[in-house]
Amino acid sequence: MYFKKILWAVALIGLVIFGAIAYYIYGAMFSPNTSFENETAYIYVPTDATYGEVRLQLEPLLKDINSFDALAKQKEYVTYVKPGRYAIKKGMNNNDIINSIRSKNLPLKISFNNQHSLKDLAGRISVQIEADSLSLYEVMTDEQFLKKNGFTPATALGMYLPNSYEFFWNSSAETFRDRMLTEYNRFWTEERKAKAKKLNLSPSEVITLASIVHEESKQADEQPRVAGVYLNRLRIGMPLQADPTLKFAAYQLPQYQNTIIRRVLNIHKEIDSPYNTYKHTGLPPGLIAMPDLSAIKAVLDPESHSYLYFAADAKRIGYHKFAKTLAQHNVNAREYHKYLSSQGIRK
Repeated sequence: MYFKKILWAVALIGLVIFGAIAYYIYGAMFSPNTSFENETAYIYVPTDATYGEVRLQLEPLLKDINSFDALAKQKEYVTYVKPGRYAIKKGMNNNDIINSIRSKNLPLKISFNNQHSLKDLAGRISVQIEADSLSLYEVMTDEQFLKKNGFTPATALGMYLPNSYEFFWNSSAETFRDRMLTEYNRFWTEERKAKAKKLNLSPSEVITLASIVHEESKQADEQPRVAGVYLNRLRIGMPLQADPTLKFAAYQLPQYQNTIIRRVLNIHKEIDSPYNTYKHTGLPPGLIAMPDLSAIKAVLDPESHSYLYFAADAKRIGYHKFAKTLAQHNVNAREYHKYLSSQGIRK
């Protein structure tokens, strides 16, 4: 009888202990364990991160990091950390959190436009995905990649069409570059290639010209007219005489580093550079900046007209006055130069 009582007591204690353990496990798995007030918090797990690194990001977001540790060990997350961008919703329990950061890598939208060089682009992308600017720049300028895909160092920037794209945060530099090549090839449909051919331009040349058009005018409704002027000049063998190319050439020289040229002067027209379109006919070797898609489309679908000249319009800043004759152009140009002088803009 006494032995039976001992057995019952042991069984009862065992049930209590089991219940306590079950309660702890249930609490560790299914009780809400977030401490932030926003609806969603995000963590960014780098490639090859350890559990300790993940834990550092989670600790300020959780009420009880120790219960999370226990469940993470039980579910073997501590040895199978996966890189990516993960969401933690307000009120999530430890089990939900582990499931989220184990298998629900969320893509994000990255965007870029108006970059003036591959270095600028690499820097812009590096703040949006895991890849750093150096690795991005290295793959963007890889000689074998450029040669294989028909680019040169001067035209390589043209492969990156400004837009918004969906990527995983932990995308590598190569993944970003190769995706941009895919987007570039997708943009150049047979219809667009035919339009370029009709203009006697290659796709790279279209984008080079578009970079000049875009630097001349940011107004999408005016860009087809500006493109028409430059195409008229190319057609008759007239130098492009594009002021933005002079600025680009100048900025490559030591004396113009860290300066802003607001007014193109005769001294700039003497710069010895293949980008000096006052001295050299035809297109320059490559882009002078990243054009918007509107400028590329303006070159492919230019306005048909007889204008050969244009000058900035002092009365409609951002727009231009167009002329068919040099005499009329000189009148327009003098008007704008007078405006610049009135504003104290001398260089």
